[in-house]
Formats: sequence, C-alpha cells, structure tokens
Amino acid sequence: MEPHPTANPAAPGALPPADPVRWTPEKQRLFLTGLLATGNVTQAARAAGMSPASAHRLRRRLAGTPFDRTWAKALALHAQSLAEAFAGDNAITVTRQARRGCVGGALA
Repeated sequence: MEPHPTANPAAPGALPPADPVRWTPEKQRLFLTGLLATGNVTQAARAAGMSPASAHRLRRRLAGTPFDRTWAKALALHAQSLAEAFAGDNAITVTRQARRGCVGGALA
C-alpha cells in the first residue's frame, strides 16, 4: 500500500511542529507578560493563543513552581501599579485640600 499522495513526511532530523494546544515555554512567557501588562487572565491567555481555562489548569498543575509564583507576582505588580497611580492622584488631591484647610471636603 502506498502512502497518501498529499502526506508530507517530516524530513529526517527535523523537529515536529509545535502542538497548538500545548503550553510551550514561549506561550508561558507571552501569557505572563500579558498578565503583568493587563492583570487579566482572559486577555493574557488569548494573547498567548490559549484559553483562560487552560491557563488556570496549567497553574494548578504547576502549583509551587516558578510559573505559579510568577503568575502571582505579575498580578501583584499589576495591582500595585494601579494602586500607585491612584495613590498619586489621591495624594495630590489631599495635599491641595490640606493647603486650603479642608479635610475630607470639609473645613478643618
């Protein structure tokens, strides 16, 4: 029996193509970078070409590993950057109110 005419056998010594449903190290890096930038698992997973559900499964499977710790750190850093942005605005508002003799919007 002859092979199918459209079959493309892999060249000897060639690496198999990456499985699109596997979390490769590159996809993990893309995901973690996206997570740091957005703080959003869905957006980060889609940017890596994966589903949010598969990202959560991977994290559970890799609990306690650098991937898991980096995930937590990425979320913490993203949240911190948001808090600092708001704290900066709030600090300016509080300083202006203090200069005018107002605290919490009322005269001191």
